[in-house]
This record gives sequence, C-alpha cells and structure tokens, in this order.
Amino acid sequence: MGHNTSPNNTADSVLPQYDDFLLSLTINNYTESTVKNYERDLEALAQFLVTRGLSFQDLSKQTIDQYKAELIAGQRATLKEQKPSSALDAKSINRMLTTLRSYLAFLIDRDEDVPLIPQQIKLLKKEKRITHVPDLHEILTFVESPEHLESNEFIGLRNRTIMEIMLASGMRISEVLSLQNDNVEDSGKMYVTGKGHKQRFVYLTPRARELLYRYRGERREVIRSALPSPYQSDEYVDKFTYLFVTKKTFDGLADAIKEHNQLPDYVFASHISANHLQAKFKEYRLQLGFSTPISPHTLRHAFATYLAESGASPAAIQILLGHESLETTTTYVNASERFAEETHTDYHPVKK
Repeated sequence: MGHNTSPNNTADSVLPQYDDFLLSLTINNYTESTVKNYERDLEALAQFLVTRGLSFQDLSKQTIDQYKAELIAGQRATLKEQKPSSALDAKSINRMLTTLRSYLAFLIDRDEDVPLIPQQIKLLKKEKRITHVPDLHEILTFVESPEHLESNEFIGLRNRTIMEIMLASGMRISEVLSLQNDNVEDSGKMYVTGKGHKQRFVYLTPRARELLYRYRGERREVIRSALPSPYQSDEYVDKFTYLFVTKKTFDGLADAIKEHNQLPDYVFASHISANHLQAKFKEYRLQLGFSTPISPHTLRHAFATYLAESGASPAAIQILLGHESLETTTTYVNASERFAEETHTDYHPVKK
C-alpha cells in the first residue's frame, strides 16, 4: 500500500485501526495520491492529540474547535518535520475534517467505540472566490509560448502539446501526465482514468490533434536517438509507454545501463512530473509578462468557462470534466466579467 509505518508515524500508535482504514481505501480503489492525503490528514490529527497529551477518546466538539483553530493559525506539525507549517485555507481544512469524518464512519462500521459521530464534525464556511479566467487570446498566447521560449525544440513541442491537450479536453494535470500512447485514438478521442479510478472519454480539437500527431512523431525519434545502438529497435522504443517522456530519463540512460547491464524497466515507466510542469507554467507566465496567474488548473477552468459561454449544457460539461456532481461543475464554470456584462447589456429588459 505504501503508507508510512515507520516509528515516526504517530497516527499508527494513536488512532485505532489506522492501518486497516488506509487499507480499506486502497481496496476500494482510492488512488495512491488520495490515500497519501488521508494519511497526512490523520497524522496531523494524531500530532495534535499527542502534543496536548490527549488520546483519541478525548476528542470532543471542544477539542475539534481547538484543532480547527490550530489549522487556521498554521500551528500544526507535518508528517515530515515536527514543527509548525503554514496556515491552511478553508478548502484544505475542510478536506482534513472530511478525512476525520470518513475515519469515524469506518470505525463505527467496525463496531469501534468512537468519541464523536461524523455529523458532529462541522466544516468551515468557505469564502466564495471568483476565479478569473483569462480571455481566449491570452490563453492561446500562453499555450503556444513553449515553442518560442524553450531552447530545446522537443521540450517546447512537448510542453505546448500538454497545454493544448489540457485546454482542448479539460483534463486534470494528473490525467494528462498519466496518458499512455495507446490511450489516444486517431479521431482525437482519448480514454482517461480520473479520480477514484473512474474512466471517461475526452475529446481533442483539430488543433490539439494535429499538434499531438506531430509530437508523437518527434517523440519516437528522440527516444530512438537517445537509446544506445543495441536498443534502438521499435521493440525498445515502444516500451516507453507514457506519452509525455522526460529528458532527465534519457540523460541517465548510459548510467542505468552500466549499473544494470541492460535497460532497467523503470526507465520505460518514467514521465514528466506535475511539479515540473507547474514550475514551467510559472516560468512561461513571467517570461510573457502576464500579471494574471495561470496554472494547469486555470486551463481546466478555462475549458469549462469557454464552453459555458458558448452555450454548452452544464450536464455535458460535467461529463467532460469527470465530475460526479453538477454542483462541483458549477465551481469550474466561471463566466468572465466581460461575458456577464455583455449578457446584462443584451438581455436586460430596461434598455434606457
């Protein structure tokens, strides 16, 4: 399962059936990253209890309020280091409280005595913020920029292809970076696995499809040229299953072969990381002189917003985004101020 069972893991010794709870998440097809989030959330709770000399059974409405206050103030200890970390926003705190609710529900289902029931854990009221989505011209300038800003032509093409796919399909960063070569059909339809291992089809625009076709051709040649002569056949090139390969993998091929006397399997399973791509987004934005923050998630918001502004059904957008709830989709569909003003001008009955 991969969760932390080291002596430094306070949750394992403080919270009853902690390991069983994490195991149940894995069994029920929660993704590895989601299980890690639950683990971190419960470790933070365990650290809170230990530092106050409290046991799990000492949890009460009052201690939960103190816990919330600590999270808001940024006084919690983290899994990696026993010192205060930065303050959290309401969304992050509510995720941690929701984790506690799920844990309590699990214990009740196992007939474990619990000090509180899940319904007694009240979430924070979230401040509703309007996410600013740049206009289409600014977004297109941004997604085209890697080919102009990167000195390495292949890296520029790869990063632009990633951005074009995200804008065309509304995919999450984790979904696009997990794409494998055989996920893509010639028609531009792509089969992706989203949160909770839920699968769906997404679709590319002709522009994104053409760029992806060009990238895949370049990708094969880059991989082939990076491999030592005994490994340049299609047999080895095709073993690189992830669509968006990383240059770092190729730079280390000679050392990997020397160490293992062959190409080790882990070489074929590498792909660009989310942290690297997020850093690239920031780098491009600064180089372009854009004041509006643009992140991978911005492209997902932009996808939903542009479709809504063009009259797309919210239910259809929900399916394309891979949301279970239409309510979740509404947080992504942020009509721009420009669009709202135009709507008011065009449709308000009092014209004068």
